[in-house]
Amino acid sequence: MPRESRASKRERAARVLAGLKELYPDAATELAFRTPFELLVATVLSAQATDVSVNRATPELFARFPDAPALAAASPEEVEPFIQTIGLYHAKARNLTAAARLLVERHDGAVPDTLQELTALPGVGRKTANVVLANAFGQPTIAVDTHVGRLARRLGFSRHEDPDKVERDLQKLFDEDDWVYVHHGLILHGRRVCKARRPECERCPLCGDCPSCAA
Repeated sequence: MPRESRASKRERAARVLAGLKELYPDAATELAFRTPFELLVATVLSAQATDVSVNRATPELFARFPDAPALAAASPEEVEPFIQTIGLYHAKARNLTAAARLLVERHDGAVPDTLQELTALPGVGRKTANVVLANAFGQPTIAVDTHVGRLARRLGFSRHEDPDKVERDLQKLFDEDDWVYVHHGLILHGRRVCKARRPECERCPLCGDCPSCAA
């Protein structure tokens, strides 16, 4: 297969984006939250867990620990019963209480709005920080989770496994104003059509622009 030019790839990316917007015009995070603090906690919990499982657990968790000062005053053992249905809950309870203490000590209990400050919190990597920046603060980011990374490679938009490199590849292809939507649109398509084990190529409207299409 001949090497695709940058211009051709950008044109194809624009068609894919238009297709995603037609399929998922209201694409947004499926995590339930009301404040930046709740989104931060929910996103930390969502690592290697489904949004559905997180949304089941967080109402009682937030009723008991509604903000950073309340969570900072808790021990991991006090938090664990609220999140024990979520994978890796021991480690997540430790990270959440430690992160809450740093929010109180360094940021007066508020969630910071910079990548550097967010990734300095326990349990918060670049992907989690990007989710918070985009959805709580409206900043243009592309958070690369397993779905976004998988679809970026299948669509030929990136050949990398490293999420940071995938993020940079996608940023080069799409306008900054579309970065947040690209994240949400690819996630929804990955969950509903372009699944990890059995991609449903035969019913995928993006097939004509996907080099991995098997339909």
